Amino acid sequence: MEGFGWYTYEIVKRMVEKHPEHTFLFFFDRPYEQHFIFAENVEPIVLRPAARHPFLFVWWFEVAVASALKKHKADVFFSPDGYMSLSSTIPQVGVIHDLNFEHYPKDVPWLVRKYYNYFFPKFARKAAHIITVSETSKQDIIQTYSMIPSKVSAVWNSASELYVPIDSKEKQKIRQTLTNGNSYFLFVGSLHPRKNLKRLLSAYLEYQKEGGTYDLVIVGTPMWKNDSEIAKNQNSHIHFMGYLGIERLTQVMGAASCLVYVPYFEGFGMPLVEAMKCGVPIIAGNCSVLPEVAGDAAIYVDPFLVEEITQKLHLIANQDDLREELSSKSLMRGKLFDWNKSAELCFDIILNVAK
Repeated sequence: MEGFGWYTYEIVKRMVEKHPEHTFLFFFDRPYEQHFIFAENVEPIVLRPAARHPFLFVWWFEVAVASALKKHKADVFFSPDGYMSLSSTIPQVGVIHDLNFEHYPKDVPWLVRKYYNYFFPKFARKAAHIITVSETSKQDIIQTYSMIPSKVSAVWNSASELYVPIDSKEKQKIRQTLTNGNSYFLFVGSLHPRKNLKRLLSAYLEYQKEGGTYDLVIVGTPMWKNDSEIAKNQNSHIHFMGYLGIERLTQVMGAASCLVYVPYFEGFGMPLVEAMKCGVPIIAGNCSVLPEVAGDAAIYVDPFLVEEITQKLHLIANQDDLREELSSKSLMRGKLFDWNKSAELCFDIILNVAK
């Protein structure tokens, strides 16, 4: 799982476990794995067809979901990725993480973009309440969709409890398996245009030409088919890891010398919190939500300026004191983010809508 998947897992799992007095109907669009049924108060329901195409999105939400909500007499529909059922009369709470498709439409495949542009303004108006993941995204949703501010709430994301600092001996063992023992910069996220990997790769190659010795590790998978070209870069010091399970990912994050996360648009940026929980220094883009999340735990760059990214790679690699300072600040700022608090805030909103 990546951003939306982990968000759903962390938030909903806590809701279910903390509120056994409520019944939770989990709608799946395919056979589910048992570990997603978090407790006895969950009733799993498979709705067909599998919704992995814009035309099927419409059918799934407008027919299958609407019918299931009515059949099972649901009090409220919670959608953790913002899709809603326009045909249902059940009160709905949707999580709209960001509006990247409104600001950078060419980053999204044509048919998906058409679906988003047509339906998400309708979803925003349909919702009894909208949750988003940052104050930056909240203001964007309010302005872009002309929403009443009281209808939109910002609730921060967090990171798994498995993200913790790693001692120096363990770091070296992990680095040995990844980069033959070399220190490394790390990127984590989907290989999507807005993540700005092309400029990051260009900056890193320039860093190498100028004598830089750190490797670059990239963790993530293409979000759309046309995003896969980015992984064809051939360089013995650039390591494309693809998807990593949570246990391995926490190791790779904890052993990094620096997270380099420079998307030009982001709704939250969960890897920032994962890095902070591990005490990893951060280089972040200076736009969108990233300064809100990373605060003083990062040094910032203009994500459109390759030469500036290169300069900051050298700065982090060459200054031990700076890395130590940012590591300390990361650990302190990471304490601000708590899935338990986030889940309870979301559940309070859901209960209020269901009344």
